[in-house]
Amino acid sequence: MAEAADFQGTSPSPARRWARRSGALLAAALLLTGLLQWSSAPSADAAAQDTLRAASDTGSVTVSVDSLTPSVPSEGDTVTVSGTVTNKGRQAVTDAHVGLRVGPLMNTRSGIDTVARNSRDILSPAGRELGGKYTEEFSELTPGVSQRFSISVPVDELDLGQDGVYQLAVSLSGETAAQPWERILGIQRTFLPWQPEEARKRTKTTVLWPLISSSHVTAETGSDEQQTPVFRDNDLAKEISPGGRLDRMVSLGKDLDVTWVVDPDLLASVDAMTDRYEVRGEGDTTVPGRNQDVAKRWLAEVQKAVADNEVVALPFGDPDLASLAHNGTSVGGSLKHLKEATDVVVNTVEPILHVTPTTDFAWPVDGAVDPSIIKVATSAGADKVIARSDSLKETDGLSYTPSAARPIGGGTTAVVADATLSTAFRGDLTKASTSTLATQRFLAQSLTLGLQTGKERSIVVAPQRMPSASQAQTMAEALAALRKGTWSESQDLTDAAKAKPDPAAATRVPSAGAYPSALRKQELPRAAYEQIARTQGKLDKFNVILSDRSRVVTPFGRALNRAMSASWRGRVAEAATYRSGVEAYLDVLIDQVKLIDKSETKLSGRSATIPVTVQNNLVQGVEHLVLRLSSTNPTRLEIGGAAYEEQPVTVSGGHSQSVKFTTSANANGRATVVAQLFTEDGRPYGEPVVFDVKVTEITATVMLVIGGGVLLLVLAGFRMYTQRKRAAARRAEDGPDGTDDDGDGNGEGPRKPTAPEVRLTEESETGSRADAPQQPSDPAPDTASESPDPSGTGERVDR
Repeated sequence: MAEAADFQGTSPSPARRWARRSGALLAAALLLTGLLQWSSAPSADAAAQDTLRAASDTGSVTVSVDSLTPSVPSEGDTVTVSGTVTNKGRQAVTDAHVGLRVGPLMNTRSGIDTVARNSRDILSPAGRELGGKYTEEFSELTPGVSQRFSISVPVDELDLGQDGVYQLAVSLSGETAAQPWERILGIQRTFLPWQPEEARKRTKTTVLWPLISSSHVTAETGSDEQQTPVFRDNDLAKEISPGGRLDRMVSLGKDLDVTWVVDPDLLASVDAMTDRYEVRGEGDTTVPGRNQDVAKRWLAEVQKAVADNEVVALPFGDPDLASLAHNGTSVGGSLKHLKEATDVVVNTVEPILHVTPTTDFAWPVDGAVDPSIIKVATSAGADKVIARSDSLKETDGLSYTPSAARPIGGGTTAVVADATLSTAFRGDLTKASTSTLATQRFLAQSLTLGLQTGKERSIVVAPQRMPSASQAQTMAEALAALRKGTWSESQDLTDAAKAKPDPAAATRVPSAGAYPSALRKQELPRAAYEQIARTQGKLDKFNVILSDRSRVVTPFGRALNRAMSASWRGRVAEAATYRSGVEAYLDVLIDQVKLIDKSETKLSGRSATIPVTVQNNLVQGVEHLVLRLSSTNPTRLEIGGAAYEEQPVTVSGGHSQSVKFTTSANANGRATVVAQLFTEDGRPYGEPVVFDVKVTEITATVMLVIGGGVLLLVLAGFRMYTQRKRAAARRAEDGPDGTDDDGDGNGEGPRKPTAPEVRLTEESETGSRADAPQQPSDPAPDTASESPDPSGTGERVDR
């Protein structure tokens, strides 16, 4: 209250006079109590009760300023203030009117902040009321009911003097039944920048316009040639659809002189949506994405918007530099991810936007820095760090705001954004009243900054990374008004970084202990970087066996960049789910190349071949693998003449390959065998397959049995041979060569017997043999005696 006392040249407000009178009455009552003691006590109590009742009714009406046009008036303009008044009390307000009050000139930026914090305080001075025709009257304000108002007044009637920022208040005055006298019941203060003439030296203002979103794309891709990407959800489609947050950022920013700050991940994600893509559904299912036209339209709008403006590209995925500096640098490989995220920027942004981005800026969250953050930020090649003035604070008591560029050593420049201007558009700006107040406060701060000194300065405004649609709308309105002003001109971020530093400006980077605790609580924990490192280790082992590594390395590499994003701040559970999803999917792919389980194998004999099958369910081939088959008991079973044998393995996509190993047994029994895949550098790949080999040796008894069987076969063959030889000899004795066996003297020799004769001859021979004594070795006949009748025509004769 004391700091907001009446300014010189203004008269106390009616509310102030009433408060003073009430205080005087209370003091008089207390004094009278002291003089009259018991007899006056009831009168003092009554005065105190009246004062408390008056305090409880103060501010019972809410005044909202929904619009103030023009935001920056000039000579000859008419200022129009519109809004609503709402009775929040329990009693009706009568004889009410809304009036405008022009307060004193605001000389300092801190003074503007103080008024903004107490913008509804009816006890603070508000300046004189214009009165007369520049008021709007209400006969009665019913409790809970809002009434609209609109008051227009020529600038000349505002009695604005020298250049600067003036407090402009809208007040509601009236009476209640309990307090039937006129007093201020509600007020809303705002600011009116006034500089009708061109400034001698304009402040060069750089405004960052961020196109950044959270991570939407998973590591999963389809098995087709295009590797169809899989999105976590449809949120990105909503953001780029007409009226969405990112759609509004583009449509509003295209008419502004701003520096676009883009996350390549966002551009790559939307570019992926222009073709076939999938969206994760219930459980492990996916559904086709259907927003290709929306994505194409948004990218086309972005291309047109950035065509004539500077584009600054952050590392892929917008990694959280502070989290990495505080919790990740002690985990091996973490800085390598930052370097990779930086290296892919140009090849990601340029083909999509058709502009070459600037890549030498780093932007820690909220511009908060300490030595470790600066070190990490510059490790990937950036030599300019976007900080903020509430982190890199002025310590020499400067009476003005210095330029943004500050050399902080090591060839690094800190571009210090103004904290007040950068945070002017936070909070809920969906209501017209809060949006209007934010706009006028931003303009007031900008003009007051420009009037601090005659020096030419470069100022940077770095808003929040992901403004809402309403915040973006308010920013655009404020920047449009600023462009119409006479004290500021736009400048690219690169030019702001090159501006001559102010030798009086602070250049000392704050210590780690000065880093805001609220921001530190939102950081990714060390466990997050350990999981990322573990996943990267698995990826390194996996990609060495692939014939086309880019199909795996690229999507997983970018997914790990996304896992380090600053967008995960305040979303610890979601961040952990995303990281676990990346690792789990990689485990699934790794398990697609494996050994097929084997059951117990029996080995009969001294040596045999054991097959082991390698299965590849990936769509691409695998190579550079070695399959090792080891015997846990080489004294019983050797593999390849030693304890183990290794063979190279190459398997086409979607196929299996059987690898054969030669084994030799030295003793009977069971031997355990282990099959294990290895990469060429000797690291185990996948789970081993363990199975038993049962060795059964061929014994001497078995050999004797087999030998005896062979001998019997030989003897049987020999007997058949001797029998045929004896039969041939007997036939030779019955008919000697050169004789006429039939006795007909024709010299033709014996004639061929007819069929009946054959049968009779055989019977006679059989009969004569039957009378002969049988030998023990002769086999018993296994057929019945044949009939002596002739055989029929065509009947087969068995011999």
